Amino acid sequence: MQIKHMLDKVASIKITRKKNIKKKKQNHRGFLFVSCLYKLRSNHTHLLGGLSVLAPAIFSISVQATTQTTGQMVQFDIKAQRADKALIEFAKQTEQTVVFSYELAKQYDANSVYGFYTQLDALAALLGGTELDAVVDQNGLLSIKLKQINRNDNNMMKLSAVSAAILPALLAVNSQGVSAAQEVAQEKIEKIAIVGSRVAGRSVEDLPVPVDILSAEALENTGQTEVGRMLQSIAPSFNFSSSSISDGTDALRPATLRGLGPDQTLVLINGKRRHQASIIHINTSVGRGTAGTDMNAIPASAIKRIEVLRDGAAAQYGSDAIAGVINIVLKDGSEGGKAAINYGQYSEGDGETINVDFNKGFALGDNGYLNATINYRDRSPTNRAGLHGSCQFYGCTELSDGTLLAGDPREVTADRDTFRIGDADSQQFGLTINTGYELGDGELYGFITYSTRDNESAAFFRHNANAGGNPVLQDNDATIPLGFLPKINTTIDDISYNFGYKTQFDNDASLDLSYTYGENSIDYTTSDTINASYANFLRYDQGLSAADIRTTIPREAYAYGMELSLQTINLDFTQNFDDYSLAMGAEIRTDEYRILEGNEYAYRDYDTNNGVSIYNGLSGGVGSENASGGTQGFGGSSPASSVDESRDVISFYIDAEAYVIDDVILSGALRYDNYKGFGDTVNFKLAGNWSVTEDISLRGALSSGFRAPSMQQLYFNNISTQFVVGPNGTLVAEEVGTFRNDSTLAQSLGIPKLTEEKSQNRSLGIVYNVTDNINVTVDYYSIDIDDRIVISNRLGKGLSSSLDAALVSSGAGAGQFFLNGADTETRGIDFVATWNTEGLGGTLDFTLAANFTKTDVVSLFTPAGSGLETVPVEDVFSDQEISIIEEWQPEDRINLSALYQRDDWTVNLSLNRFGEYTVEDGGSQTYSAEILTDIKVNYFVTEDLSVNIGANNLFDVYPDKNKIGNSRSGTIVDANGNTIVSSPGVFEYSRRSAPFGFNGAYYYIGAEYRF
Repeated sequence: MQIKHMLDKVASIKITRKKNIKKKKQNHRGFLFVSCLYKLRSNHTHLLGGLSVLAPAIFSISVQATTQTTGQMVQFDIKAQRADKALIEFAKQTEQTVVFSYELAKQYDANSVYGFYTQLDALAALLGGTELDAVVDQNGLLSIKLKQINRNDNNMMKLSAVSAAILPALLAVNSQGVSAAQEVAQEKIEKIAIVGSRVAGRSVEDLPVPVDILSAEALENTGQTEVGRMLQSIAPSFNFSSSSISDGTDALRPATLRGLGPDQTLVLINGKRRHQASIIHINTSVGRGTAGTDMNAIPASAIKRIEVLRDGAAAQYGSDAIAGVINIVLKDGSEGGKAAINYGQYSEGDGETINVDFNKGFALGDNGYLNATINYRDRSPTNRAGLHGSCQFYGCTELSDGTLLAGDPREVTADRDTFRIGDADSQQFGLTINTGYELGDGELYGFITYSTRDNESAAFFRHNANAGGNPVLQDNDATIPLGFLPKINTTIDDISYNFGYKTQFDNDASLDLSYTYGENSIDYTTSDTINASYANFLRYDQGLSAADIRTTIPREAYAYGMELSLQTINLDFTQNFDDYSLAMGAEIRTDEYRILEGNEYAYRDYDTNNGVSIYNGLSGGVGSENASGGTQGFGGSSPASSVDESRDVISFYIDAEAYVIDDVILSGALRYDNYKGFGDTVNFKLAGNWSVTEDISLRGALSSGFRAPSMQQLYFNNISTQFVVGPNGTLVAEEVGTFRNDSTLAQSLGIPKLTEEKSQNRSLGIVYNVTDNINVTVDYYSIDIDDRIVISNRLGKGLSSSLDAALVSSGAGAGQFFLNGADTETRGIDFVATWNTEGLGGTLDFTLAANFTKTDVVSLFTPAGSGLETVPVEDVFSDQEISIIEEWQPEDRINLSALYQRDDWTVNLSLNRFGEYTVEDGGSQTYSAEILTDIKVNYFVTEDLSVNIGANNLFDVYPDKNKIGNSRSGTIVDANGNTIVSSPGVFEYSRRSAPFGFNGAYYYIGAEYRF
């Protein structure tokens, strides 16, 4: 009876490894790229060989094992944890049978295993330092046995005599018991498809296109606190460039893949289309004229893994997937979690950052889970501005050598640290919930993501001697005598939710119905500013004195807001047959975009009416009569610029995949999309993988793609102050209007509506398993884009009579438009090599990854029959616009990382090379390649508590000093010839493009508690 009781405590969970079945007869569940994971939703007990209720004495994760499978390379991502949990994770990731004693295994702590290993090597690393040993019997069955028990270790639970006796008995009956348990256990298995597939199916090595699977541990090891920076650190094809004094772009950086635009990469959450950010980058930065996705809206602590498809996928997912697809998979654990805190700052003593994470999994009865994450991040601003070298007050005179002689005595003592150039001040709160519940024959699932982020960045300093922005009053002094630095305050709110139901049928088919809603909004408030024209209004219309004007003029105003939302209904059906798989589905989508008007004070010109000064001649020669309208630094949007537009999209697709012969997979996809606005588009994709030998595979793909005009490109319009390089090489302020293509001004010029971009993608690659521990992949890609949507140059008066008349009527000094105006070609190579070995008493995992890419603008054109047709194309698209597309991102990125693990220690060392890049900004400057060194050391103090210390950019590397497009440069001397200041300008580093920023070294410490 005692033995019978213990045998009742046998746990059996089946995970079927289909890869061992002959490929030609597999039920493949993948299209274009697939990996198959298995997730256990509950700890339900099952029968094994006729035995009854299971309990934690013996645990058997069962699948037929073979000697061949234990020798193959598998990618592992197993964190350090209790050995029983680690072995369960091992079985799920390898889809392999493992038999072990739960009571025995739970007494030990397993090591983390990350990277490519054979199964036996992975088990050796996992169980290193324990008394457990992995054994393969003559039938290929993996089991965990006790090497020896340290009887003198009073801290270790002793294995009971009954449990020790039962283990050999279980192993003896397991081969008969497995088959009986498999049918029952199969009902508790959920198969999860990686992005790019409508169904589950195959390992990464069999994919016809390159995919990066980035685990949560790999993201954490970067030491970064933002998802965008994490991706940049470990995925060389991903760029996350910084800029400064670029309005909303300071708060929401553009994220790009393979050197293309932010809007040419599709982002998914749990395989569902993610909405874009409401902002559009209209200032001069990487991604100018585009609207991307806010990569930092999802807390990193909520992410289970990120999948990066480096190939076009518009035929599968629709618009935007030209450069590739990034799928963020949320954590789905039903138990455990962590609490973590991280503190750091830059070597200059600024940029202090505090990041707090909390993640917890909850079981919903026996059939469901809910995983919740809360994140708070507080980042102080950084400042790498140079000194203000130009005169801030009136009265300076230029000497023969070009230096300036101070006139106003306040010039001698004026503050020269007037600018703030660097990262914005930022506080973010994020909440993520991911849930699922088995209901009937399927699963009801859903997620909620929410984040709110407050940012404060700075604009250009308005000094005393600035008649337009800081007008002189009747006392012959500026409105703000010492000048002022306007602040741009942004509040970015992002919310999305999804719910759906997926059911499986007995004929190996599935049906998935889901609804997704997402919205991103940004509100701009300008503070520490004035509306200069309002000072004249107070003087001439209200009769206020200079002193009263200074005390009553408002210093803050709400500029405007933008909202972008996305609603999507998806219906996906999959069917597996003996020799092929089929998937088809439909999507209904609605895009909405709104621009909300600002306060009148933020946009109104109080001293001008229809372009004519209304106070002309009233100053008596003292002070200003006509100053700039709107709030300085960031002007508002009037009711005339308000937008409330929507667009409907309907799509249908079909995917198919088959083994045409042994070791050759062919897959294809066809998609039809209908957009309200430009109409229909049909796109295809063909891809294949040929396993030439057991160690070498060739893969390739050919596809067409498209990107629909974004809602922002269709409907954004405003008039803003942009600082551009003037004729003498200095930056000057210019009122630039951005006009939508259906505006009266654009229509008067005959500018047509935007149509979709069209692309052709080609790729060819090789996967080579050099040894059991070394893996190499090389992929070549070619991306041709026709009718690329670009924003024009700032077109001023004098180019054409029709344009002159239109600008006069609009009140703008220059205008810019979105046009289908360029054809581009992108060529590149991706390289990834991994080597997993043992050394220095622990395990070593090396990864060398590189991306080499080059984009050329091969054709520029203006709309035929429009008022721009007579304007030279080099005026419509300046050298700078071309340079942004071709040169502002590094042509090569190389990352070499090493992960060393020994006992309770983990060390991650990474070298990141950012290749040369060139910026055009009133001149051309090529910035040298730089190598940044990152290091993170982690130590487990106890089983659950760890501490870490590290540095990003350890050796304090900066980009080259800036030589072009500078501002506020000069040398000022006093009456005695003493130098007051001498500065090359406030922009010590390029404010336009900085691939790794210009903040220098960042040092941090942290702690984490897992439960």
